[in-house]
Amino acid sequence: MAAMTPNARNHAGLPPQASRFVEVDGLPWEPTRFPGIETKTLFIDKTTGSVTALIRMAPGARLPDHEHPLSEQSFVLEGLLEDGDGSCAAGNFVWRPAGSRHQAWSSGGCVVLGIGAAVLVGRDLLVRNAVRDRSEAAVPGCRHHRFRRFGGCRGG
Repeated sequence: MAAMTPNARNHAGLPPQASRFVEVDGLPWEPTRFPGIETKTLFIDKTTGSVTALIRMAPGARLPDHEHPLSEQSFVLEGLLEDGDGSCAAGNFVWRPAGSRHQAWSSGGCVVLGIGAAVLVGRDLLVRNAVRDRSEAAVPGCRHHRFRRFGGCRGG
C-alpha cells in the first residue's frame, strides 16, 4: 500500500479498506537537516506525494526557500509561523497556492499541522520518504527538478 503512517504500530495486519486511527503521541519526532525543525508524519502517499505532518520549529528555526508543487495548508497549533507575506498565530490557518515559493520561520517557536505535497528544499525532502525516490520528483527539462506528476515545473 502506497498510503501509510510511518511508525504506526497499530496498522499492521489491517484490511486494505480499514480506517487507520493514528496514536499521534506514540509517533516519534523526526529531525530534519534544517536546525531546529522536526516532523511527525501522520500520513504519506508515496504514489501521489501527498503528506500530512506535524512540523515543530524551535525558536529562531528557519526553513530555506522552497516551492510548493500543490497547495500547502498550514493550521498553527502553537506559536507563530512567519514568512515574507506575514504571520499566522496559533488557532489560525494559512494556505499557499500551487507553485508558490517562500521561506518560513518562527521567532518564538511553533507547531503546525501541514497538509499538502512532499516539499523539496534544495535536494532534500522535508518529510522523509514522502515519495518512492527522488527520481519521481524530476521534471524533464526543468533545472529545478520539481515534481513532474504534480503539473510540471513552476520554477524560473
